[in-house]
Amino acid sequence: MGGKRNAGRHTTGAKAGGFRVVPDVAADAGSGAGAARRATGANTTIAGERASSAGVVLFSAVLFALCFCIVLGAAQIATGSIGVMAVVVALVVALLAVSSVHIAQQWEKVVVLRLGKFNRVSGPGLFWTIPVIEQNTMRVDGRVRVTSFGAEETLTADLVPLDVNAVLFWHVWDAKAACTEVGDFTRAVELAAQTALRDAIGRAGAAEVAIRREQLDRELKRVLEEKVAQWGVTILSVEVRDILLPKELQDVMSLEAQAEQRKKARIILMEAEQDICEMMDDMGDTYAKNDAALRLRAMHLLYESVRETGGTVVVPSSFSEGFGDVLGDNVKKVVGGEVPPAL
Repeated sequence: MGGKRNAGRHTTGAKAGGFRVVPDVAADAGSGAGAARRATGANTTIAGERASSAGVVLFSAVLFALCFCIVLGAAQIATGSIGVMAVVVALVVALLAVSSVHIAQQWEKVVVLRLGKFNRVSGPGLFWTIPVIEQNTMRVDGRVRVTSFGAEETLTADLVPLDVNAVLFWHVWDAKAACTEVGDFTRAVELAAQTALRDAIGRAGAAEVAIRREQLDRELKRVLEEKVAQWGVTILSVEVRDILLPKELQDVMSLEAQAEQRKKARIILMEAEQDICEMMDDMGDTYAKNDAALRLRAMHLLYESVRETGGTVVVPSSFSEGFGDVLGDNVKKVVGGEVPPAL
C-alpha cells in the first residue's frame, strides 16, 4: 500500500509543479519495499513514438526463404530430386545468410566484435558480418532518451527533508564507448543522475533549492557531463520538475513570506510618508513667504470640495476683498473694468 500511495503522489506532483505538501512516508522509510523503491526510482524511455522493427524481421524472413529455395532448386537441377541432405544443406545456407546480412535502422549503431575484440561500428542501413567469427553485440539507439529520476527524503544543508523530481534528456553519441566502457550505460546514467541530485540538494539550503531551480539545473548538467562523457553519452538538459516540501515547513515558509511582504509594504509606506513630509515642509516655507499662494490654495481646496459634492458655497464679499492687497495692479485694472482683458 505504501508503494501505491507514493506512486500516486509522484504522478500528481509531476503535473502540478512548484511547492507541494509531502504526505507522511515514515511507514515506508523503514520498510524494505520503500528502500527498494528509492534505489530504483528512475525510468528511461526513448523520446518520440516507438518505431516498428517489422521491416527488419521481414527482410530476414525473406532472405531465409530465398536462400532456402535457391539451394533446393539447385539440388533439384543437379540431382533431379530433393533429398534429406539437400534440405539440411538448404537450412544451413539460409541460416548463414541470415546471420551474415543485417539491417540497422536509421537511428541505430551496431557494435561488431570479431573473435571477442572490438572491430567496427556499423549502420545505419545494410551491413555484413562473418558468421561465427563476428557478432553484432549491441544495437545502440542514438535517439534522445528521457530519464525521470528523483531523490526522496534527501536532507538539505539545513537538515530539511525534501522530495525532488527531475527529468534528464540525453543521447548516445559514441556507440563503442557505450558498449565497451560500461556494462549497462542506461542504468549507469540513471544512478549517476540520482547521485548528482542528492549531492546538489545536500550542499544547499531548502529555500535555495526551492527558489534557484535554474542554478540547480545547470549544476546537475555540468556534473553529469563530466561523469558520463567517458561512456559516450551527451547530456542535453536537466530540468527539475517538482519540489515537495513537508507540510510543517510549508506553513513556516508561508508565514515567513507573509512577514517579508508586510515588512516591504511598511517600508514603502514609510518612504512615501517621508516624501510627503518633505513636500509639505517645502510647501509650508512657500506659503509662509507668499500669503497670496496660501489664499489661492485655500480657494482651490474649497473649489475641489464643491466640485465633488455638487453643492454651493456662499463667499462673503470681505473674503474676496482680502485678495486686493496681494493681487497685481494689472489684475486689479482688469477686475475693475478699466482695461479690457486680453484674448
